[in-house]
Amino acid sequence: MPADVPITRISASAFTIPTDAPESDGTIAWDRTTLVVVEIEAGGKTGLGYTYADSAAADLIRRMLASQLEGRDAFAIEAHSAAMNAQVRNIGRPGIAACAISALDIALWDLKARLLDVPLARLLGSARESVPVYGSGGFTSYDNARLRGQLAGWVEEGCVFVKMKIGREPARDIARVGVAKAAIGDTALFVDANGGYTRKQALAFAEQFADYDVRWFEEPVSSDDLDGLRLLRDRAPGTMDIAAGEYGYTPYYFHTMLAAGAVDVLQADATRCGGITGFLRAAALCDGFQIPLSSHCAPAIHLAAAIAAPRLAHMEWFHDHVRIEHMLFEGAPTLRNGRISPDWSAPGHGLVFRRSDATPYEA
Repeated sequence: MPADVPITRISASAFTIPTDAPESDGTIAWDRTTLVVVEIEAGGKTGLGYTYADSAAADLIRRMLASQLEGRDAFAIEAHSAAMNAQVRNIGRPGIAACAISALDIALWDLKARLLDVPLARLLGSARESVPVYGSGGFTSYDNARLRGQLAGWVEEGCVFVKMKIGREPARDIARVGVAKAAIGDTALFVDANGGYTRKQALAFAEQFADYDVRWFEEPVSSDDLDGLRLLRDRAPGTMDIAAGEYGYTPYYFHTMLAAGAVDVLQADATRCGGITGFLRAAALCDGFQIPLSSHCAPAIHLAAAIAAPRLAHMEWFHDHVRIEHMLFEGAPTLRNGRISPDWSAPGHGLVFRRSDATPYEA
């Protein structure tokens, strides 16, 4: 193989897929999800990446970022990451720009592994063969019957942790947590307020949730409120982890959160934080601070990096994204005994985009 394998083509498309029912959490509601898909060609192979973001990310890739990669060596991923981050300096790196860069970075890593004809999990350096997941959904828009059925279904599939949303109507939260716990028995219950509580509310709820053996309290207050998160971490019951980080776009964000002692478990999202490159940097920070890491959403994208991350605790098996990934991608992982594993025989991350199935949803 020559030293340089020039990138010959980059494409970006957006697809908006309706949810299977209205969904809401502690702070927002939605009825559709937009998927931005990137393909990068070099050396006769195609790398695939995607992010969950507004369709503006696809436009940004076409107008500003593709030119930073075209004609350049497909293997120079660190250089490409630096060039893309520099390119968005004046429009702002967090948000849409970071999501666009993330999709491209994921595609570059997939392309590299396909050019080398190895599974991406092997290329990254596997620390384990499979990863436990927690079933995630339990939206505040669900009635009790749907809440019970969804969470109990994940328990039947072997999940030892399941997560529900809280915070939209605080007066109902204790009763809903009771419904959930009755449905799952001894399985660990996680709750996610999406920053919907004040500090004092969150403290009071943490004490009450302990009566239902809640083991994980995600974003009890805004993830921007590091002092509030630290307060919750210091004063919550000892069996309850405080988690946040899904809105991290840069290594500096993760370092600041960890240095503040704000969380028991850091969450990182490769579709936002700079792709596989950014996720591995978050994993290295967790290793340095001796804090567990959990991946946020998009399980098919995170799997290879999760296999490699030294302090990974688990992955999020998020209802909306699991549904979309199985609708539109061959090779999306399947749940077995509460765990998922890569296809160790497939190069790259093993995903194949079914464009014909996605076309009706094109934005």
